[in-house]
Amino acid sequence: MNDMSIHNCRAPMCLKTVQPSPAAADMSPEKFVAADVKAEDHLFVPPLNFSMVDYGIYRSGFPNSANFPFLKTLGLQSIIYLCPEPYPEDNMQFLNANGIRLFQFGLEGSKELSIKIPEDVIVCALRVLLDERNHPLLIHCKRGKHRTGCLVGCLRKWQNWCLASVLDEYQRFAADKARVTDQRFIELFDVSRINKLASLPHYI
Repeated sequence: MNDMSIHNCRAPMCLKTVQPSPAAADMSPEKFVAADVKAEDHLFVPPLNFSMVDYGIYRSGFPNSANFPFLKTLGLQSIIYLCPEPYPEDNMQFLNANGIRLFQFGLEGSKELSIKIPEDVIVCALRVLLDERNHPLLIHCKRGKHRTGCLVGCLRKWQNWCLASVLDEYQRFAADKARVTDQRFIELFDVSRINKLASLPHYI
């Protein structure tokens, strides 16, 4: 399998399934330990804040190795990663082993009002997100709340959701950590910058 390509875009370019346990007749501790280890091989644990956004589009917090078996069931083609930090080696190995492309858009996560979300980076990420050739696709940041919420919120505006529904979805994931700056950004985002994509091949 060919190594995946990493696309690092910056502005302006931008369940649990447990196998049947051994016969109850053997109650030895060794047998129970072996059964528990075997059961662990069949656990499917989704990442923090995992949810389906639309057909072929998912969102979550940062996946770790415990989430890899679950992610493998999604048949992902791509991941949109919204943090500036380098992707961990374990995650890179998982992506390489499964032929998943990484698109990185380094958005700073901050509560400071002076830190502005760069619209050019969001537009670049939306171009990747809306291209069906990249599906199935997972969007994630650190917690799956703010940066992921902003990108999904802009997608919803492009899908012609009413603003109240867009912000309600953002708030459901951000909960008591909702940021006024994020909601303001979503409200003011200019969808005309991506509307022209609808007429191009491969775009949803």
